Amino acid sequence: MRKGSGALIAFVSLIVCLLAEVPATAAPSLVSFSGYPRGAIVIRTSERRLYFITGRDQAIAYPVAVGKPGKLWHGETSIRSKHVRPSWSPPEDVWRDNPKLPAVIPPGPSNPMGERAMVLARDQYAIHGTNRPDSIGRYVSYGCIRMYNADIIDLFDRVRVGTPVLVVN
Repeated sequence: MRKGSGALIAFVSLIVCLLAEVPATAAPSLVSFSGYPRGAIVIRTSERRLYFITGRDQAIAYPVAVGKPGKLWHGETSIRSKHVRPSWSPPEDVWRDNPKLPAVIPPGPSNPMGERAMVLARDQYAIHGTNRPDSIGRYVSYGCIRMYNADIIDLFDRVRVGTPVLVVN
């Protein structure tokens, strides 16, 4: 083995692992999925996928971004409210890490909530679009579930306030 080739192999391995997190496609897909009631949302954080249960043994699967280490959570909740082109007020822990953020970011291209947001009945979390589509498929958020804007618009029209949400590993 040539001198320095071990570092090159390690570097290439790191790049392959990072690219493996990014989904191959942004398009939602219909998949086999059982064990949950029709209309429920199931988020599998280890897969970085959100499943909307459409019927018996079927779901629409969407790629998502989930909480980064220390911010990842699991549990049951529901959709508390739905918002089109929402404004965003950074929560306290985001402000601590980014003190130069404004108090409110209005709708538009710099708004991290994207085109739609569905606020969860748990803490300050939401399922929402994003202004950073490159983050989808990764562990990057402060606990919210990020989706491509086209995907959140599709899902938004399928669910209602009160829809159950289950976040699992």
